[in-house]
Amino acid sequence: MSPMRMAAVACVLMTALAGCTDKADEGTPAASVTASNVTLTPEQRKHISLYTVARSSFHRTVEATGVVDFDNDHATAVLSPISGPVSRLVVDIGDHVNKGDPLAMVDSPDFAAAIGTYRKALTTAHTARRLADLEKDLVEHEGVARREEDQAQADAANADADVEAARQALIALGVDAPTIKSVEQGRPAQRIDGVIRSPVAGTVVDRQITMGQLLQAGTTPSFTVADPSRVWVMAQVAATDLSSVSLGDSADVVPAADAKPLAGKVARISPLVNNDTRLVPVRVVVDNPQGLLRKQMYVDVQLHSRQDMQGLLIPVSAMLRDDENLPFVYVLQHDGSFARRSVTVGYRTGDQFDIPSGLQAGDQVVVDGGIFVQFMQSQ
Repeated sequence: MSPMRMAAVACVLMTALAGCTDKADEGTPAASVTASNVTLTPEQRKHISLYTVARSSFHRTVEATGVVDFDNDHATAVLSPISGPVSRLVVDIGDHVNKGDPLAMVDSPDFAAAIGTYRKALTTAHTARRLADLEKDLVEHEGVARREEDQAQADAANADADVEAARQALIALGVDAPTIKSVEQGRPAQRIDGVIRSPVAGTVVDRQITMGQLLQAGTTPSFTVADPSRVWVMAQVAATDLSSVSLGDSADVVPAADAKPLAGKVARISPLVNNDTRLVPVRVVVDNPQGLLRKQMYVDVQLHSRQDMQGLLIPVSAMLRDDENLPFVYVLQHDGSFARRSVTVGYRTGDQFDIPSGLQAGDQVVVDGGIFVQFMQSQ
């Protein structure tokens, strides 16, 4: 209960008690209490509000906890394509990169070997093509047999294939176009470090390597590049609540107690139950333009079902709890008294509860001042 409401209740209690004493002295009947019901004076009735229960349609809200993860459709773990020690780190966590931008430099023998292989392939292909052209000229002048010219042409074609394979190997290693062009033009290559490049555009959200670390080609995780403007929230939903959750349902994700909820949408419902928690993961896609949601953050999730449901709804403020924490409400009786009635609490939708049992349509329940009525009953 908020401090303001507690103060208001205290004020009501003091006024009510004072009213009881004064009225008794004047001969006016004071609030009387039977074994189960509470009767209030007209003055005391002014301090409570009633709500008439009616059958209504509503959309259930399923509450769950969740964990933030990157949108794996827009996140990439970058493995080192080359072996060797890290010679320079180009970016840090939080830096934005474009596709193809360098992330780190590696003093790699693989890099140098690939450039050497491409250079040799170019030389071999040039020689093979020159010999094939010579054989062709000799055939035209009947200087050699046709089969020798065919063999020369085949050798030239194989050499061209080797050139293309060596060139693709350089591209796979992240060698930039100017370096490849320099090799093709036969210019002497200076010492060139290997480069780990970003395969996608995004933000560097993790870095797993350090200066001097020895990397293994294809196996060493180096960086993670992701788009943090959209994230996944993995909500953990009880199996009993799954019938109320569907693909496309809207959701509210609350990153902190006083933070404004972020809107999301249910994108996937896992077909499996977590063996440890016995809960079902439900993926919620959330736009995160300000970066409030971060990987591994715990959040509260409200899943808003689109399914129409029927039930008896009462405001949350009408619900009270007894000494055993069982729910009850106060219901207005035909004689004007108020009876305590135990109820079963069902789904919550906004600031209302669905009541499966304990109430009927047309019942009038106390929604403001229930604590005052409870106090009067205890006297």
